[in-house]
Amino acid sequence: MTGSRLLGTGSALPRRIVTNAELATRVDTSDEWITARTGIRQRHIAGDDETTATLATAAARAALVDAGVEASSIGLIVLATATPDNTFPATATKVQAALGCQGGVAFDVAAVCSGFLYALATADSLLKTGMARRALVIGAETFSRILDWEDRTTCVLFGDGAGAVVLEAPSGDGGGAGILGTKLHSDGDHHDLLYVDGGPSSTQTVGHVRMRGQEVFRHAVVNLSAVLKEVLEDTGFVPADLDWVVPHQANARILDATARKLGIAPEKVVVTVQDHANTSAASVPLALDVARKDGRIKAGDLVMLEAMGGGFTWGASLIRM
Repeated sequence: MTGSRLLGTGSALPRRIVTNAELATRVDTSDEWITARTGIRQRHIAGDDETTATLATAAARAALVDAGVEASSIGLIVLATATPDNTFPATATKVQAALGCQGGVAFDVAAVCSGFLYALATADSLLKTGMARRALVIGAETFSRILDWEDRTTCVLFGDGAGAVVLEAPSGDGGGAGILGTKLHSDGDHHDLLYVDGGPSSTQTVGHVRMRGQEVFRHAVVNLSAVLKEVLEDTGFVPADLDWVVPHQANARILDATARKLGIAPEKVVVTVQDHANTSAASVPLALDVARKDGRIKAGDLVMLEAMGGGFTWGASLIRM
């Protein structure tokens, strides 16, 4: 059975843009060093009045407008984030209150950069049960709040932002559009390769991002290639059938290496990392919104979403738009 249908997308970015040149005045780096290794040229950094909740709410409002539906029709909000406004309550409940659609279900999902795919699969499953008719699935982050700005190996990689989609429960008149298949995985053995060195239960602090980049790169290419193949095999498609791949925007070299490993033409891969850097759970819906709004992704296109994050967590989802 075809899964939930995607009705609309939206995104939101902080006002402030920080270029590589500006970063080079703060840490021992350069525009050339960052661009050559990551493909990143700039990132958006949240101001004092911008939080994960405010960005998520703005992205959600944009998605509702794009879908042409009212907030009152939303019975489920699943928000993926590693940087919630508070330890509790869930940031999703703040979005729910801001949108004025209380009474339904709202909760957060924590799977770092794979969070949006985990949230998408969760919402799709709940919609299939009849829990709600429509859902907002959001990825939102203010990663700048947990960066060590003296560590050039991590602080140059991340940015802030949010992306959202409106999903509608499957129906018999979808014309084949909807979520066709999803695969999710995790492996806690690799905790120390990408993590935050703080938390309420362990250090009673927020902590900072720590990463062993080369090892993460290696695992990312292997795991992402494998999970894309899984989804294609389960749904009866081959790489050549894909119109677009919308990957997690971690690093341009990971995107290139994964595409080459699968034999996917580079021009079919949506790349926004140069403008937004790695926005963790926000990166997939943000890139999806960009590609829909600029006319690349159209109704009827076969689109693969994929991501890998700390944990490790990883996954992929195939959607007929």
